[in-house]
Amino acid sequence: MLARLHEEMAPWRIDAGKFSIEELRKKMSPPLEQLCARGNSLAAEGQAADASDDLNKIVMATERLHLKMRARVVKQKTEDPFEIGRYADSNPSTARERPSVEAVERPKTRGRLLVVDDDRINREMIGRRVRRMGFDVVVAEDGMAALEKIREQDFDLVLLDVMMPKLDGFATLDRVKSNPQWRDLPVIMLSALDDPDTTARCISAGAEDSVPKPFKSVVLRARIESALLKKKLLEQERRFLAQIQQEQAKSEALLLGILPAAVAARLKAGERDIVDEVPAATVLFADIVGFTKIATMLSPDETVMLMNEIFSTFDDLVEEQGMEKIKTIGDAYMVVAGVPEPVADHARRGARMAMAMQEAMQGFNEVNQLDWSIRIGIHCGPVMAGIIGSRKFAYDLWGDTVNLASRLESQGEARKIHVSSAMAEILEPDFHLTGRGIIEIRNRGDEIVFRLEGEK
Repeated sequence: MLARLHEEMAPWRIDAGKFSIEELRKKMSPPLEQLCARGNSLAAEGQAADASDDLNKIVMATERLHLKMRARVVKQKTEDPFEIGRYADSNPSTARERPSVEAVERPKTRGRLLVVDDDRINREMIGRRVRRMGFDVVVAEDGMAALEKIREQDFDLVLLDVMMPKLDGFATLDRVKSNPQWRDLPVIMLSALDDPDTTARCISAGAEDSVPKPFKSVVLRARIESALLKKKLLEQERRFLAQIQQEQAKSEALLLGILPAAVAARLKAGERDIVDEVPAATVLFADIVGFTKIATMLSPDETVMLMNEIFSTFDDLVEEQGMEKIKTIGDAYMVVAGVPEPVADHARRGARMAMAMQEAMQGFNEVNQLDWSIRIGIHCGPVMAGIIGSRKFAYDLWGDTVNLASRLESQGEARKIHVSSAMAEILEPDFHLTGRGIIEIRNRGDEIVFRLEGEK
């Protein structure tokens, strides 16, 4: 190569006007390309491990010479000489017909990389090597240009030079890592300062790795692939974490559909035998009058649809009144106030809930052109509450208060709200009540019953 240069650039040829840079390029390009290709091939195949350092220096020097020569002779304006083609000459059509070695060797793209270096020759040489590895390459001449390109485009990795004017590599890296949107973008620093302090500073600043110049292609490839693999694993971890969180949210929603929030929290905390004695609570039972006959007149789909509509309305009212739904039993609906968390106004909440349910039933009938009716029974007093079951568990209430509220509902009248005497005593200052009389309650005896007519 040196002999050919001396021959073509002999002083007598220059003085005689017989020297042509075009002719020199034509003669030098093929062997330069062969030398680059063979050197890279040997380094990649590991056939010359003992001479890898020398091969690396030869290939880099050859690439720099080739780039400088092509940049000198190519007339078209371009920022990237590789876009013009290896065989650019005075005949454009001939240049297009000759395929570039790089176009033949480049495999399917494996990602998009940003190469940042203030030296144009270095940018093009690094870009050329990275393209041979199968990556799309975008170049930037300094840190400010790199930040602008990162803002506008998506990249899988950044190769960032340390020593640059305006904004050096460390300042650029700091801005990348301080931005929440770019924080996970892997950055490999390229430095001519091959010392431990520089490497340590790069890593501590947030870079994935640091590669000294001049570098070996095989080393750079390994560092790039390692950083991209780490990025891929991190993305997979985040996707899995998001899926876990979604499934956890679904489980939480299902659990809260079965249990009160306070009880669910105790269950998740590890408590198993959850049983509470509540000294004062209000229990409400509601039942659709004549539902068995109604169900025989409708199709199963219609029956379930209508039941779901009215019970969903009741569920909304439960939240509005600050009560807790315990369960539905067929066409019966059971709620409680003051459980699992005690409240002082549990009786008033139960009364307002009963009146809201009657009003909701009227609206339901008007919308669906039906004549359904409910009867409601309410009683207040001490109850026991807890979880029953280990696999298909349920939160339930027990005690005389629950039994009496159920009897008041079952022996009540359509479209009426029946309350016990104990309940009436608490409600009397704020609600209108009328006497129903004495009713014989099964397994309990006579009970004075009142009708709840409305709020004063």
